Amino acid sequence: MPKQVSTFLMFEGNAEEAGRFYAELFGVDIEGLEHRDDGKVQAASLRIAGQRIMLFDSPVHHQFAFTPAISLFVDCDSVEEVDRLAAVLGEGGTVMMELGSYDFARRFTWLADRFGVSWQLRLA
Repeated sequence: MPKQVSTFLMFEGNAEEAGRFYAELFGVDIEGLEHRDDGKVQAASLRIAGQRIMLFDSPVHHQFAFTPAISLFVDCDSVEEVDRLAAVLGEGGTVMMELGSYDFARRFTWLADRFGVSWQLRLA
């Protein structure tokens, strides 16, 4: 059996900026921040609600980016928490499902943040 399964986010130069943004937003620390000689992130991670999210700057350009087909799904304890996360993550990003009430959730939104990472936020 695997020891651990983690979400791995590959950036092209802004992994540290994204990591600091997520760390501040969720009130967590960046762990194991390591840089390559070019100053880009070789390795870093965050733990959000126990889920390990790894961050990395690719040293080569790729013909792909993040896709909303995979997203970070966050269950929130309050309407205020959903709204706060939606406001901050949505700034400079793209909303795929407006913040509102749906048949499957009293409060929900699906968006991509300014880094292109997809998030689904739901009132638990």
